[in-house]
Amino acid sequence: MSEGIVRQGSNGTCRLEFDKSNREMSYFTFRGIDRTGIAEHFFSTRAGGVSEGDTATLNFSYTRGDKKENVDENFRRAAAHFGKCPGDIVCSQQTHTTNVRRVTAADKGKGVVRPLDYTDVDGLITNERGIILATFFADCVPLFIVDPVQRAIGLSHSGWRGTVRKIGQITLECMNREFGTRAEDVRVAIAPSICQGCYEVSEDVAAAFERAFPKNDDMAAQYLVRYHESLLRSDMENCLLSKKENGKYQLNLWYANYRVFRDAGVPDEQIEVTDVCTCCNPGLLFSHRASRGRRGNLGAFLMLK
Repeated sequence: MSEGIVRQGSNGTCRLEFDKSNREMSYFTFRGIDRTGIAEHFFSTRAGGVSEGDTATLNFSYTRGDKKENVDENFRRAAAHFGKCPGDIVCSQQTHTTNVRRVTAADKGKGVVRPLDYTDVDGLITNERGIILATFFADCVPLFIVDPVQRAIGLSHSGWRGTVRKIGQITLECMNREFGTRAEDVRVAIAPSICQGCYEVSEDVAAAFERAFPKNDDMAAQYLVRYHESLLRSDMENCLLSKKENGKYQLNLWYANYRVFRDAGVPDEQIEVTDVCTCCNPGLLFSHRASRGRRGNLGAFLMLK
């Protein structure tokens, strides 16, 4: 596995750490989630597992050519981080939908030690302690949601389709319906994923985002000041989309998901946005674009204490 460089900006919310019991296993955490005191979480890197080749080493996919026993061991290590076993994990079944599933103890182990009995689920929510929610990534955006008032959590997978259809807002709505969660109470983290500079999209995708996210200079300014203060105020014009000479666009999924949560009523100071790109750091993180599809899956894990 080649060396990777974590290119971080100035926001300082996304921290790279190492597991205490397995010093080879590195992962990202967010201060705001930790400060709620009710949830444990991490977003994995490639480091600290047993997989080989294109999926080296901490791969969480059974469908990308890896040996089953390797993936089993990787899940065992992830669960051990929480003091749990693989039978406590519940996995998503991602197909770029906005479907969100409420998870209970009856679902424990699904996707790891038990087969999934559901399909097309890109978001998971629960208010039961000791269940490890798990979603998977290789450029798409992980969304962590923690409600310290109603003691509930949500974890969603948001690619461009999920983002333009606002799965973050839909996850919050599901948590409100099931648990009474209010947007103004939650802490949200937008975890490492592909950055605007690496993410080129077609004109039709750009048009869909322009319709879904009408221009808002105030919100763009708040985002740039809070998370990317090194950028100029003139960058507000290109905060969501930047047009290229070839007629295509560079899309900012980080800002789009920030907008989803702000528009849903989450206060600015309760949203944390990554400044770590999967595609810029292929030695540290799996990236579908950087590897041209030859890769494993990263994992986002979230558990209510």
